[in-house]
Amino acid sequence: MTSQTTLRAAFWTVLVVFLAWDVHRSPAIDLRFEAPLIAAGSGQAAQGGHCSMPAGK
Repeated sequence: MTSQTTLRAAFWTVLVVFLAWDVHRSPAIDLRFEAPLIAAGSGQAAQGGHCSMPAGK
């Protein structure tokens, strides 16, 4: 193998190992607390809607 091929294989190996480690170590995503995708960049609060607001607001 050439030097460039070796570096390319090493890069992809490290990337795949890192992604596998990250998925294994990260907590599960709780979709109930995520903002709806349509609200991306709108400035809308990232947590909950009217039903999760404290009483009195």
